[in-house]
Amino acid sequence: MSPRPKRTPRSPDAALERDAAGLHRALSDLVRLYQFRDRTRICCHDVSVTQCYALEAVLREGPLSLNALAALLYLDKSTASRVVDALERKRYLRRAADPADGRAVRLEATPEGRALHGRIERSLIEEEMRLIADFEPAARRAATTIIEKLAQSAAARCTRSAECCPPQE
Repeated sequence: MSPRPKRTPRSPDAALERDAAGLHRALSDLVRLYQFRDRTRICCHDVSVTQCYALEAVLREGPLSLNALAALLYLDKSTASRVVDALERKRYLRRAADPADGRAVRLEATPEGRALHGRIERSLIEEEMRLIADFEPAARRAATTIIEKLAQSAAARCTRSAECCPPQE
């Protein structure tokens, strides 16, 4: 049996759809692998993946309100509160008074939280180094740029009020 001839797209929309389908498959595979990798590498530190993401967000963004953390993690406030409660019990985060508003609370990482995050991040970066070691430096930088742009574009389109399922045509 001879190989099928490659089909050429009939329109720019067909090419866009083909590329989007390929991107979807690649990202789905990558996200699935990373979810399992993160669960395996992070959970051995006695925190969940979500707790690790919360700690990382507080360290990256600086002290945050619970609402701001929930928005960054795409969680509802009650779920974010449970995540913070667990991190506070483990002494990785603390609630501190907001100097600008005495009634408000800001979430801050503790020294133990900083140390934990440093250990986890180092482990993940070492894994990334092994994954990209054979890529040319320009390809490594281009991959990072593309992934950053995809994340920014997806975040810009992701809203809390977005419909779960698009309308059927």
